[in-house]
Amino acid sequence: MRLDILLAQAHISRKKMKQALLKKKILVDDCPARKLSQNVDTGLQTITLEEQPVLGKPHQYFMMNKPLGVVTANSDAKFQTVLDLIRPEDFSEDLYSVGRLDRDTSGLLLITDNGPLGFLLLHPQYHVTKTYEVEVNGLLDDQAVQSFQKGIVFLDGTICKPATLTIRSSSSNKSRATVTISEGKFHQIKKMFLTVGVKVTSLKRIHFGDFELEPNLATGEYRVLNQAELEIVRHYLEKSY
Repeated sequence: MRLDILLAQAHISRKKMKQALLKKKILVDDCPARKLSQNVDTGLQTITLEEQPVLGKPHQYFMMNKPLGVVTANSDAKFQTVLDLIRPEDFSEDLYSVGRLDRDTSGLLLITDNGPLGFLLLHPQYHVTKTYEVEVNGLLDDQAVQSFQKGIVFLDGTICKPATLTIRSSSSNKSRATVTISEGKFHQIKKMFLTVGVKVTSLKRIHFGDFELEPNLATGEYRVLNQAELEIVRHYLEKSY
């Protein structure tokens, strides 16, 4: 959550917050806070005000292996949502998915109640990459690789940033590949492959920034982030300084 919200929950006045910030009396992991809007988590960081600890409820962080047919939304009148897969003991009204995967796309999805984290992970200035396993209905060749590397241009003139396409297998009726992008336009990957003459038949996200989908995490299951992954979260929190 934002540092000022945490301090407000601890009944610290806005005036006192500003004065303490200017005097470098608000510390986050022993470093002076730079701004009241920075993202913090008392479960991952030590926050003090005038040498007194500021306590708060730690945030929740889950990794899910999203199944096909489920929508990335908090609620939907027609389809099951990713939050419907959260067990009652883990559920919170503040939970949301970081970014989205289409209903026919599976794989790595982060779910948290730390609102500002999603902004950090999705904002273009941080260049968080996403990698997908892709299956298409036709041949992929070096020309497709070069087109992705150059930056695909859609028919409407939209220009995609350069992407990395690695072909795993290729034949006239089916090819498998991985593709890494650093942006998230609507149906971007599907449109990119259509531009090089093939249609995506299967799409699974396996990396999101420094997070990697755990191979043993069954489709439709989720788990709390492990310690190494929480350190990745801490790293992104530090970017908000």
